[in-house]
Amino acid sequence: VSFSWQKREISNFDYLMYLNTLAGRSYNDYMQYPVFPWVLADYHSETLNLTNPHTFRDLSKPMGAQTVERKRKFIQRYNEVEKNLSAQCHYCTHYSSAIIVASYLVRMEPFTQTFCSLQGGSFDVADRMFHSVKSTWESASRDNMSDVRELIPEFFYLPEFLTNANHFELGCMQDGTVLGDVQLPPWADGDPHKFVLLHRQALESDYVSAHLHRWIDLIFGHRQHGSAAVEAVNTYHPYFYGDKMDLNNIKDPLIKSTILGFISNFGQIPKQV
Repeated sequence: VSFSWQKREISNFDYLMYLNTLAGRSYNDYMQYPVFPWVLADYHSETLNLTNPHTFRDLSKPMGAQTVERKRKFIQRYNEVEKNLSAQCHYCTHYSSAIIVASYLVRMEPFTQTFCSLQGGSFDVADRMFHSVKSTWESASRDNMSDVRELIPEFFYLPEFLTNANHFELGCMQDGTVLGDVQLPPWADGDPHKFVLLHRQALESDYVSAHLHRWIDLIFGHRQHGSAAVEAVNTYHPYFYGDKMDLNNIKDPLIKSTILGFISNFGQIPKQV
């Protein structure tokens, strides 16, 4: 399959789904849901220019290192953390978790109920809900040190998750904005179908095809853990590496349940492929 992908006989989307499946990720498990990359960095232009490299996210870097300042802060955390905490890592949050998946898909059942149950029975504070593609990108790539989320496959084929067709009362933000449909970039002209079409074109573009292997190395490959991950500013709390921890050897039931709870709530690194 890798050889077919390199010859561009199969699409980037299909290859990413293949890798997710190989790594044990599935639509049937919110905790190990398929993970896809942010591929764009332009959510403000009137038209999307897929021939301009600046249109795209840097696929060689994790979300925590998309800006120089953000990368510096996470490296600083990594260097300081051993003095204060037991686990040395860049990130204490993850790029994919049950709550991230459910928050993206909250406007569709059964994800609405899943999200509410994970939130203790109700929707989250409106300002923290997924309401804008642009602001979510800015949070995950620049503004929020506890947000390093990536995307899910639906961003590339399912326009329905971007509309509040069920008319859920999602609340009102502090600036008075009532949450409804997800706010789309100007280049989508307010049309979820156009957003998904252009987003899929971006995923299959020449630029992404030439650089996608760098992101795959971060998520599924050799820069996922160890010294290569440290160098790439790509290390996560040890509990996220579920398959690297031998839970059978942990005799203390409290510690074991804490680790399992951590993984189920906050995410899990895919199996290395």
